[in-house]
Amino acid sequence: MKKLATLILASAAATLSVPAMAQFAKAEDAIKYRQNALFVMQQNFARVAAMAAGRAPFDAKVAAESAEVAAFVSKLPWAAFGDGTDKGATTKAKAEIWSDKAKFNDYAEKLQAEMNKLNAAAKTGNLDSIKAAVSATSGSCKTCHDAFRS
Repeated sequence: MKKLATLILASAAATLSVPAMAQFAKAEDAIKYRQNALFVMQQNFARVAAMAAGRAPFDAKVAAESAEVAAFVSKLPWAAFGDGTDKGATTKAKAEIWSDKAKFNDYAEKLQAEMNKLNAAAKTGNLDSIKAAVSATSGSCKTCHDAFRS
């Protein structure tokens, strides 16, 4: 898990150093990139959420590692919502992302803030703190999905 997290973090750091849309040869590449980043974020968040809900045994180390990866990856998908990436056979993104970009960006920033709070809570190893942070983070995800995902 630690090697995978390190690989993901290193790859993401390299990606972040490139100007936003310059890294994508075509719109479909951007769509795949953001979907994969969101998938990795969701998988790591889900691990922590399952522990918080009692659906998985609590492991403070795994929770901290997963929350750290989710918080880092929460910074990545937004650059891939550029012009021309609103259409595609595989996207569930609503047109409102591009017509109300300010609101979408605000939701993205709120998600990142909640992921950072979850990361901080997970580092404490305190399950009650993690539960509260999972709830807030989940609410942030739902708010954005309700508004911007079909």
